[in-house]
Amino acid sequence: MDRRHTYAGQADDLIATARGVDSMYVEWRRSHRTGMRKTQEDINDRYAQSGVTRAYVSNVVPGFFQTPAYATALMEAITDFQGTPNDISEAVAARVARSRFLYEGGHRFVVLMEECVLRYRVGDAETMAGQLRHLLTVMPLPSVSLGVIPFTAQRTMWPLEAFYLHDGTRSVVETLTAEVNVVQPRELADYRKAFGELTKMAVHGNAARALIESAITSLG
Repeated sequence: MDRRHTYAGQADDLIATARGVDSMYVEWRRSHRTGMRKTQEDINDRYAQSGVTRAYVSNVVPGFFQTPAYATALMEAITDFQGTPNDISEAVAARVARSRFLYEGGHRFVVLMEECVLRYRVGDAETMAGQLRHLLTVMPLPSVSLGVIPFTAQRTMWPLEAFYLHDGTRSVVETLTAEVNVVQPRELADYRKAFGELTKMAVHGNAARALIESAITSLG
């Protein structure tokens, strides 16, 4: 009898967990069904409520650092791939507006970027050069800490999917098809640990600036 109650309790936990996972898994095509603007505005609300955002990116520059030209090129590619409605101009305006949090106080951004992000060409050479120069512009801001993990770094942590830790209470993980919101304490602990390990491999200050300048030079 007791064993049956135990199994029933475990089943209830599994069902509750499954329901929680479903509610925290947001498919991009579903959220973009009327275009990307609304999603971008919702994300801005998340940043407005976050004091410290720790971001690790291995694919593209994070939205709060993006220039209008870079954001446009990226969103054009996403919209074409997903086959969702095109409201790119409005979506870009909403995404670029996110940069205000770098300047208004009360927010801090600790960013780790794989060096490959500096080299992937999103848009044409002019777009990419402008984006890289913008990174050099925001680096000195009091609200920003930008580290770059060089190609040559001895890996103690393998490259991961992009994730954003908001005040350590939520990790937003970006996959090809969905945004996954992680709130389980044990999983959040893993993301914090991973961020710590990735930080050890990153360079900052002049060394990070040199990698960005090298990427600019490579564009010709």
